[in-house]
Parts: sequence; C-alpha cells; structure tokens
Amino acid sequence: MADAVTLALALLLSPHGPAADSLTDAIQARIAAESAAVVSVSYRDLESGASLDIRADTVFHAASTMKIPVMIEVLKRAQAGAFGLDQEILLVNQFASLADGSPFSLSSADDGDSVLYSKIGERVPVRELLRRMITRSSNLATNQLIELVGAANVTATARGLGAEHLSVLRGVEDQKAFDKGMINTTTSADLATLLEAIEKGTVLSPASSVEMRDILLAQEFNEKIPAGLPAGTRVAHKTGEITAVSHDAAVVYPPGRKPYVLVVLTKGIRDGKASSALIADISRIVWNHAVNSRR
Repeated sequence: MADAVTLALALLLSPHGPAADSLTDAIQARIAAESAAVVSVSYRDLESGASLDIRADTVFHAASTMKIPVMIEVLKRAQAGAFGLDQEILLVNQFASLADGSPFSLSSADDGDSVLYSKIGERVPVRELLRRMITRSSNLATNQLIELVGAANVTATARGLGAEHLSVLRGVEDQKAFDKGMINTTTSADLATLLEAIEKGTVLSPASSVEMRDILLAQEFNEKIPAGLPAGTRVAHKTGEITAVSHDAAVVYPPGRKPYVLVVLTKGIRDGKASSALIADISRIVWNHAVNSRR
C-alpha cells in the first residue's frame, strides 16, 4: 500500500506541477490499489476556485453522512421559530418502520454514542441532540430529530440547495426498510455542495452557519480525512460507515488560506481499516496539491 501512495505523490509532485490532471492521476493511482473499491471524490478549493470530481454522480448509501442535511433542516426550523435549540423534547427509543409502520428500537451496542441511552424517558435539549448526532454520530439523536423535522423536509431542503441526488427517506437502523431497499442516498457532489454552502454561509443565517461549522469541527471520529493531514489541522467533517461502506465529507482549513471541501465516498471494502487508510491517503494527496499549488 505504501508503494501506491508513493506513486500517487510522485505523480502529483512531478515536474509538470500540481495541475488538476496531475491531482486526478494521483488519486486514481491510489484508488487503483484497492481493486474491489468503488470510490467517489469531490474537491472544491475555495481559495483558487479549482474543483475536481471522480464518479461524483455515483449514488451511494449515505450512511451517517445523511446527518449533515438533517442538521441543516433542524437549524432551518429553529431559525424560523418552530422551536428553540434549548427546547427540551422527550427522548424515546421506539420508532415506526418506513416499510410497514411496525415499531423498532435502536441498540446502544450499534450506536456511536451509547451515553444518550441513559437519558431515555427524560427531556433533552434539541441542541444536545444536534451536537451528539454529528460529533458522536448518535443514531438515537438522529431518529429523534428526524421525528421532529420530517425526513421529506430534510430531502426537500437539501435538493433546494442543489444536492440533486441526495435523499433522506428515514432514520437509521430501520432493518425492514433496509431489506426492501429503502435507503438514504447521496453522491460526493451533493455533499460537497452542502458543505460549500455551509462554509460560505449561504444556507442559513450567519449565526446558524457558525453553529453548523462549530459542530462539524467538534467531530470525534478522525481516522479518515483528518488522518491524512498535518497534526493540528482544523477539519469540519462528518463520517459515515456501514458494512463495506465508508465515507468522510469535510471542510479542511489549511493555515493562511481559504479552506477547501473534500468528500470521499467508498464502497466494496469490507475491512474498515483499509477503507479509512484509503480515504486518509486521498486526503494527503489533496492536501499536497492544495499546498503546492500556492507556491
């Protein structure tokens, strides 16, 4: 695997310079080392205006990246006065399957945030649920917030922002719906569109934009895009993964310049460490491109 990374970086840092075609070749060289992988990449440099897409319209199971549009919808509703972020709602663990309306519950063992389960039956502020949904990828918080704002509204808002293929049909861990192919979907281009809008402050009010950025910056799972960056680099991002699916969608803040957006979606790699390493390597390649292109 080290040879694939070395080749990719050699292509990027060739005498031809860090042009977009060199970046594409470098990323493709790294992807080629994972024969079973389907990989989508979208890159948007807010400093130079450069962009790159590889299979950017390929539709993937969104996994937990769907929590980004849920966050947008929650803050949109709060901004409109439908509820306050400090308003408390009753935390429950019973939801209706999209497939047939039958009840199902979530398991703390399958959730990135087991702590929230200790609060079932209590009233919890919307703000806490919102933060746990992103920073700890809480499935329980996600389903509670989707109950609050409605999955169809999440999709409509995302589509209105230009995320053409993104679809949020339901909450998470709805096994009956999953078995029937009723899944949440996205593309790398869709997620890049949403993150770019968040960073530019064109989604909601300035205050809501700062709120979203701060929550994404507090992400606690950092083995993917951040792992390919110099220590201490600020990254506002959301990961997602299920069996053989692994994603990361990020705004990266190199010092002394405007940030860039990077989204990497993967499927077909069953080893989670291997998919994380692939995403981290692509992140490293893009960082070298972004830094070298200013020299």
